[in-house]
Amino acid sequence: MSSNPDVSPVNPLPPVIVALAGVMFLIELAFNLGARGLIGGPQAVGWRIAAIQEYAPSGLLIDRMIEAGRYPPEILLRFVTYPFLHVNFTHMLFAVVILLAIGKFVGEVFRWWALLLVFFAASIVGALVYGLFVDSRMALVGAYPGVYGLIGAFTFLLWVNLAAQGANKYQAFTMIGFLLFIQLIFGAFFGGGKDWIADLAGFGTGFGLSFVVSPGGFSRALAQVRRRG
Repeated sequence: MSSNPDVSPVNPLPPVIVALAGVMFLIELAFNLGARGLIGGPQAVGWRIAAIQEYAPSGLLIDRMIEAGRYPPEILLRFVTYPFLHVNFTHMLFAVVILLAIGKFVGEVFRWWALLLVFFAASIVGALVYGLFVDSRMALVGAYPGVYGLIGAFTFLLWVNLAAQGANKYQAFTMIGFLLFIQLIFGAFFGGGKDWIADLAGFGTGFGLSFVVSPGGFSRALAQVRRRG
């Protein structure tokens, strides 16, 4: 045990994770205050809808962009701005809670730039896969594909750790299996879109990218798997 009284017994949240969560919260706060007429004047009531129309991709929009072979910057920008837009406060709150929880664990191992890379790469790939499989005008919004990317990174860390201990490394995928099961149940009883496609793609992106951006990367993971395979 450290004798330094200034050392916190709890590792702080990574600043980049706090920053991501803070931006999401502030944007949602502005939407809510605007909808209540507390800021922005009469036009603020439609801030959320306007932002989604301007800064979130839809399956149909992505399909048309790929078919045309043209990639306007204003459309590409949507792939990194949609994670900061949510349907409502509850939608944002769940995303932020998971982001902070998973981001803390992954941030204890990953460098700050790796956290950002995983989050945004998962968001981008999630949106692309969503566009390829969902032909709809419904916009993709929310931080969930990026958050699932961090869950993929967390799963990678569990996978390597279990392999090092000689345990069943496939137990690392219990979390993603449980989350997808909950989504299916929720969709069956309450209805829902196909956002889970983007979430699953985000998870796969985060898991795969971790072989490159985690400390030790692929060589460490390969050594563990070979040792216990």
